[in-house]
Amino acid sequence: MDLSDLPNIDADQLHPIDVASLVSATDDLHAPRILMLYGSLRETSYSRLAAEEGARILTAFGCEVRTFDPTGLPLPDGADASHPKVAELRELAMWSEGMVWSSPERHGAMTGIMKAQIDWLPLAPIGGIRPTQGKTLAVMQVCGGSQSFNTVNQLRILGRWMRMVTIPNQSSVPMAWKEFEKGRMKPSSLYNRIVDVMEELVRFTYMTRGRPFLTDRYSERVEDAAKVHARVTKL
Repeated sequence: MDLSDLPNIDADQLHPIDVASLVSATDDLHAPRILMLYGSLRETSYSRLAAEEGARILTAFGCEVRTFDPTGLPLPDGADASHPKVAELRELAMWSEGMVWSSPERHGAMTGIMKAQIDWLPLAPIGGIRPTQGKTLAVMQVCGGSQSFNTVNQLRILGRWMRMVTIPNQSSVPMAWKEFEKGRMKPSSLYNRIVDVMEELVRFTYMTRGRPFLTDRYSERVEDAAKVHARVTKL
């Protein structure tokens, strides 16, 4: 692993992922594809900085990481799906095998910017593929004051609603303005928790991808069979 951009890491304690023990028999062992979403447009966005720290760790674990910039994304129903930012977000969601959602807590909840990104992702299939179903998810929040878990709890509800496999671990960074310096997170137990979350996300992504039976649903099989029947009877 290349840890040159991770000065806070204890190299002796960050172990490579044992990929062989996790993947399915048909896995081609390509790099896990992870999409980062963050929930603030501020020039100094701590949710973005936290996501960037997570992205560096994921990259060290061998993941391919992409980050969506929500600048210019219209409000849900404020444009149609052909809007360039909506199309970009949906294409990234389709590309990904796992996601990280990192939001500030504002007025005791996730930001509207965070929710808007998720609201633009449909549950219905695009080209026969559901953008989020069966994919892994890690949730994080940053707080301006004391530590809270309101936002990560809400993100978990959304992850379940989007039919994602939300990992057990999570990160909540209190007084985030104290935890970053010159765009990087300072060494602390809070930083170590973000490492824990990313490590767990990589493991769960390897473990669940290529196993569609984990989220294969009876109700959807019935629905698909009905559609096939309707099409055949029209021939």
